[in-house]
Amino acid sequence: MGVISNGTTLLDAGALDSGIPTGAMTLIKTLTASGSANLSFVDGAASVVLDSTYDSYVFKFYDIHPSADAVEFKFNLSADSGSNYNVAKTTTFFRATHLEDDTTAFAYRTGNDLANSTAFQMLLDGLGDDNDSSASGIFTLYNPSSTTFVKHFLSRTSSHNNDSGVRDCFMAGHGNTTSAVNAVRFSMSSGNIDSGIIKMYGIK
Repeated sequence: MGVISNGTTLLDAGALDSGIPTGAMTLIKTLTASGSANLSFVDGAASVVLDSTYDSYVFKFYDIHPSADAVEFKFNLSADSGSNYNVAKTTTFFRATHLEDDTTAFAYRTGNDLANSTAFQMLLDGLGDDNDSSASGIFTLYNPSSTTFVKHFLSRTSSHNNDSGVRDCFMAGHGNTTSAVNAVRFSMSSGNIDSGIIKMYGIK
């Protein structure tokens, strides 16, 4: 016997219906940087899925290391399969900092946010190029295939910075488009992504 709620089948013969979200993460693609100008995830290219298959997409960063010092790690969105990364975005950005000399700071960073701008949005700032410096974190993009609503996203990153401290950065916002977003690009504000891994997951 099936279990139905408001016209939607939840259980059928003891099994969860295939249309019910489970929250399970599915690894879609892993990209490894090696002096890379950018790391881009484009729907339909190199086995990447970035469409209505999943409700949200999670990108996890592992030991992202820049070729230049004191740079920002950034992202942008595309609605034309990567031909242009220029979706207008409105965002917020704040961070906490703790240096090795025990100096601390916590602040909203007005210079790190965007107001309906097509520029690349900063995920973290001041990343150092020391041999042991790197950044890790997570970026989530919600319902990118919607043709009704704007595209919400958020991130949190931890990094070892050029000032020899830890920086905990928080960013959130939306892509101001009702077109489906089908590509995401990550890059540095200057130089290359010297090394590091980004894994892309889909969540239903």
